[in-house]
Amino acid sequence: MDLPLNRNLPLVMHIDMNSCFATAEQQANPLLRGKPVAVAAYTTGNGCVIAPSIEAKRYGVRVGMTVREARLLCPQIIVRPPDPPKYRDVHLKFSRIFKEYSPDVFPKSIDEAVLDFSGCQIKNKSLEDVGSEIKKRIKREIGEWISVSVGISTNRFLAKLAASLKKPDGLQTINWQNLEEVYDRVTLIDLCGINTRFQARLNARDIFTPLDFLKASRELLIKEVFQSIVGHYWYLRLRGWEIDAIEFERKSFGQSYALGKFTSDKRELARLLMKLTEKMGRRLRRHGYTALGIHVAVIYTDYTHWHRGETFATEMYTTGELFKKVMLVFNNQTHPSKKVAKLAVSCFKLFEKKFVQEELFRTEKSKNRDVTDAADKINNRFGEFVITPALMLGMDDLVLDRIAFGGVKELEDLYASPINL
Repeated sequence: MDLPLNRNLPLVMHIDMNSCFATAEQQANPLLRGKPVAVAAYTTGNGCVIAPSIEAKRYGVRVGMTVREARLLCPQIIVRPPDPPKYRDVHLKFSRIFKEYSPDVFPKSIDEAVLDFSGCQIKNKSLEDVGSEIKKRIKREIGEWISVSVGISTNRFLAKLAASLKKPDGLQTINWQNLEEVYDRVTLIDLCGINTRFQARLNARDIFTPLDFLKASRELLIKEVFQSIVGHYWYLRLRGWEIDAIEFERKSFGQSYALGKFTSDKRELARLLMKLTEKMGRRLRRHGYTALGIHVAVIYTDYTHWHRGETFATEMYTTGELFKKVMLVFNNQTHPSKKVAKLAVSCFKLFEKKFVQEELFRTEKSKNRDVTDAADKINNRFGEFVITPALMLGMDDLVLDRIAFGGVKELEDLYASPINL
């Protein structure tokens, strides 16, 4: 039997900050406003553009281009390096505003969030009124140059699509009454989750538009297009039914670093691994976990790679405990003489710290953990790496602070950090 469109009241709101990093730079520096700006991982020619401003996009500058390519399209473009604390601050201010309207706020990335109003009482207002009010408050309380696009619908998928329809600074609702009209003016690639590979699958079954996609039978999507339960999920999603409201449990913490200067020097690599481990360990402890597993991955300059994970009998908590195991795994490399281009460490098999059995008598291990907790509190208050292991001295310009544009897990660290409460 065909499933009808979801005719329930649209109570899911998707809010998307326009050109997030670049707009934050323009808000902080009025001299940049109205000018083409790009935030790039590195400002050199080979640096990757991670956020072009609205003005830069008009010249064709896009995410993923090199700075060199961006300058060819727009010679007057202003390139800025990332400033993660600035973007995190904006995100936290967003979140505080959102939580005044709904207790169910789900950050999807540094510049996107979903608000669920299904359990809220909205008196004498429509959800469009709420969205309009949030937009005004963002300009008034965070910055007049900052704009967001708001989408409203019955599920997360359609709310995100609605937010994309009138960028920048738009507000749009999709419901069962205008759903087919919306599908008629967008493309398959405009649908979140449909890439060129899935588009080819759909085209092979005579599905060339979102309207074709909507009208396709459940059996066709399951048995022929996706050949899995994914086809059923799309059948529901396209009709406005919610199937994406799933929050996954944290399974690991990890850090990675692309070396600016390739090396095979054991001492230098150990120092880099120590800093990665310290960053990973602080995140582990901030969330109140210990770990039993360590994984290390290495990419070499010849594009080959090596990785290995091990589980240990005793749980790890301090940076020292984690680092010993990281080095134990790392020293098992198959080709230790090769020059390294990228390093990554992660810890897994997590357990909540409150379940760790306390020792009857104070031992060196418990004292070290207390010292680690004290150092973390100082770093939380006065800034990262105010207190560091001796092996990390002189490494201020290595393993720089970066922000994961679409990394939801990193955003959890913001809410878990005492300094942000």
